[in-house]
Amino acid sequence: MRCVIARFPFDLTKSGVLESMKGIKPEQVLGESVIIGRRTYPVKQVGQVITRQDRRDFSAGEVLRAMTQLGFTCRGALPRPAVATRGLGPLQRASAMLGTSVTV
Repeated sequence: MRCVIARFPFDLTKSGVLESMKGIKPEQVLGESVIIGRRTYPVKQVGQVITRQDRRDFSAGEVLRAMTQLGFTCRGALPRPAVATRGLGPLQRASAMLGTSVTV
């Protein structure tokens, strides 16, 4: 299948992606992911391996679209855990909602 990632055309096949990812250890998944074989890989790691480009050169959406078209199972970003905001002041509550901590 022909797809464009980072403005460059690639002819990808499911077997070619499986072969490229063979022996590659998955990094920790923090956002979108692709299941290749029995392993779950971050989308940017897969894109870097199959395109041999820097991760900053392409978006996760481009790789997700290509992997979905090839028949791989893709997952979106995991929801962030809820933070208990009861009993906090407005500044601390806002900081908790942003995922940062503020000490006063």
